[in-house]
Amino acid sequence: MKKNFGRLTFRTLALLMIPTALAFTACKDDDDDKPTPAPTFANMMVTHASPDAPGVDLLVDNVKLNNAALNFPTSTPYISLATGNRNIKINVAGTSTTVINATLPLEANKNYSVFAIDSVASIDALVIEDNLTSPAAGKAHIRFIHLSPDAPAVDVAVDGGAVVFGDYSYEEYSAFTPLDAGSYDLEVRVAGTATVALDLDPITLQAGKIYTVFAKGFLGGTGAQALGAQIIVNK
Repeated sequence: MKKNFGRLTFRTLALLMIPTALAFTACKDDDDDKPTPAPTFANMMVTHASPDAPGVDLLVDNVKLNNAALNFPTSTPYISLATGNRNIKINVAGTSTTVINATLPLEANKNYSVFAIDSVASIDALVIEDNLTSPAAGKAHIRFIHLSPDAPAVDVAVDGGAVVFGDYSYEEYSAFTPLDAGSYDLEVRVAGTATVALDLDPITLQAGKIYTVFAKGFLGGTGAQALGAQIIVNK
């Protein structure tokens, strides 16, 4: 199933940090204590997918979470975060220059991927809820996300063979799809044609693992900004 949440308004990107203290409930007149509600958590992974943006710092309620800059096209691991709403800032690494500033709610026991996307002049965020249900025996799960801002719609296919993910435009993504564990030679084609836009390096899918492959870079980009693909191991 193809999905596209679109861009979040106000350039949102979110991380929540675990609170350092819990509030205690008031005692009854008879000194019986009410139980403290158990805290709830979600998991979030953040990926820098803006090809020409510098490295960034991640801040929650003005507290910096990362020790080293997050650079294109790398990802954080999943981080366990308190649920609810928090002020989120994404700053140019080592500065107070904020490029994304907003609030995003996270729900208990859910997993999210947040991608900083588009060119640096239009940097924005794409948030996807991740279904990390374990694959069946002998299977892996894989999804595709189109995050190359100026590339046309594409198909992802087995080299010279069948289409695995068909007709995905910028910001569109698939569900996690089961495939037999093993090695695959994949290629990215202009959607609906046999024209190969990008040959991907061989991909080995391990049984029980969950992967994301996203198209990155610019269609006419060079060096680190060249059109390519990045693999994330979600689980």
